Order: sequence, then C-alpha cells, then structure tokens
Amino acid sequence: MKLPLSEHRYGEHGVVLPPERSDANDALEVDLDRRRQLYRSMREMRTFEKRAYDLFMKQLVKGTSHLSLGMEAIAAGFGAAMREDDYTFATYRGHAHTLARGVPMTPVLAELLGRANGLMGGKGGSMHLTSVEHGMMGSYAIIGAHLTIANGAAWSAQYRGSGQVAVCFFGDGTTNIGAFHEALNYAAVYRLPVVFVCENNLYMEYTSIHDITAVPHPAADRASAYGLEPVVVDGNDADEVHVAAVKALDHARSGQGPSLVEALTYRHGGHSRADPGKYRPSDEVEAWKAYDPLTVYRERLVRLGVSEDELDAVDASVLALVDAATEGAIAGELPSPESAFTDVWADGGWSWRN
Repeated sequence: MKLPLSEHRYGEHGVVLPPERSDANDALEVDLDRRRQLYRSMREMRTFEKRAYDLFMKQLVKGTSHLSLGMEAIAAGFGAAMREDDYTFATYRGHAHTLARGVPMTPVLAELLGRANGLMGGKGGSMHLTSVEHGMMGSYAIIGAHLTIANGAAWSAQYRGSGQVAVCFFGDGTTNIGAFHEALNYAAVYRLPVVFVCENNLYMEYTSIHDITAVPHPAADRASAYGLEPVVVDGNDADEVHVAAVKALDHARSGQGPSLVEALTYRHGGHSRADPGKYRPSDEVEAWKAYDPLTVYRERLVRLGVSEDELDAVDASVLALVDAATEGAIAGELPSPESAFTDVWADGGWSWRN
C-alpha cells in the first residue's frame, strides 16, 4: 500500500503526474458487489457536483462552492468502509463526504441554494454541511480546526468503549498548520481511534504544495515523527483507497490508535468556483483529467465482467436522482426572517442569558 516517491511520475518543470494506467489493482480483495457500490457512489458524487456547478453558474447557489470533481474516489472508498455510527469530519470541500455518509441529495442541494428545506435550513450553505444523524459531523471552513475536534469525538468513543472511529479529511495545505501537528501528536499519545486522511490534490488553494513544503509527501513524510506508519495511496483509485480505509479503520477500532493516510489526487477545476485555476501547468491538468477516477474504475469493472449496459443504467438512474433532487431543492421556500433567531443556543433560542 505504500507508494514511495520514486514511483511517482514527473513531467517538465517538476510537475507531478498521475500513475501509469495499470490493471494491477484489479486483484485487490474487493468483492464485485462492493465495487458496484463504489462505482455508483462516485457517479452520484460526480453528477451531483456537476449539477451544483450548473446551478452556481445560474446564480442559484448562495455564496461560493468548492467542488470535489476528480476527487470522488477518496470519499467513496472511505464512506463504504465506515460503520453507520462512525464520525466524518470534512473541510469546506465536503459535498462528496456528505453524500458518502448517506445524506439524501435534496436537502444537501437545497442547502447550497439557501432554501428552508436545506440540510441546515439554508443557513450553513456549501461550506458547513452537517448531519449528525448520518455521522457527518460537519464541514469546516477554518483550515486545520477540525482535526482537534475529531480527536475529541475519538476520545469520547474511546471513553465510552463504543468502537466508533472518527475519520478526518483535510487538504495538503493543512499539513503546514500547527493544528495538524498538535492533533497527530495528541492522537498518538492517547492512542485515539481516529484516522487522518490528507486529500493531497497538489495545491493549497493557488500555490503548489511542493513549493512551500520541506518534504515531498506533506502528510506521509511527517508520520514517523509521531510514531505512525507513512501511508500513501492512489487517491484516484477507489479500490486502493477502500483497502487502505478498511485497514486503518480496523486498526483504530481494535485499540491500536490513529493512522495517517495521504491520498494523492487532483481537482479538475480551480480551488473554488471563483478560481479559473490558470496557475496550473496545462500538461499537468490534461494528464490528471485523463486519469479520471470514474474512467479508471469503469474500465476496471468492464474488465471484471460488468456489462456496459449495467453501468449505463446506473448512470441513468443517478441522473434521474439528481434531477429529482434539483426539482425538490428549487421548489423549497426561502427561510423566513424569523429563522435567523433560531438555532443560536442549544435550546434553540437567541436571547442573551446570564
């Protein structure tokens, strides 16, 4: 599962290129039904995100949005490995992770549109998706803040002996934030049941992570400092991610403490919808788009005997699901002005209390 730096490919000017196409991971121990699930999950994320982009361009999405186009294999691979009562902590790029935990599409899309039938009543928007009942413990806009919160959830699970695991996703830029190092050290010292997952898409907003980081792998190369195994996986291969997820979750659930997984991936677009992403070399963008996780996985399923017709049917059913979610979201009412004074304190009120 380790992927040494020497196995990465480099283009001109030192750009990091995706792995060569290979059928080696066809042999990973992931049964075909699970693989069908992973494909559908990624297709749902891809179709949802494309629809969110379309609605943004129509000025229906309130505020900005950060899409996971090209990064779906990470959310799908971990989502399929987690227990229903496990915890997910995500960044502002959290749409895919929310869907991976089974949150219905309509309230998620309605939240992006700022509607009263949204996941948080239209108050949180794209960057703060939360559904406690699904174990989706929030999307966090403050870089690195949620790693320590994930530790708290893991410590609670450890104290209660519940067997739950907290899985915390973050970007490569977070590895240069103090909270990253504080959280890893704390989790290692107390052997907390937490899995830290770095979604390394090579860019921390508009800057290449390699330009401002002293080590080639911003997460994995720091793991040993906290007594953890350095793990790097192909974040565009859902099977490889899933196998790593199962291993890390079992490790945490059995009382062996935290894991740190670095998943190498690439976002197809800019950092947010306001970013055209012109700072990235064109050959790099083209190479990674050609190594699309949906394309890679569909080719694998066909090699393993799944028919194109079956996969086309999945695509069609997902599109119908997203269409229905879009209609439901757009039909939602706008929040009432009075709703601004609810959900402020734990009792739902807003007035100051001594």
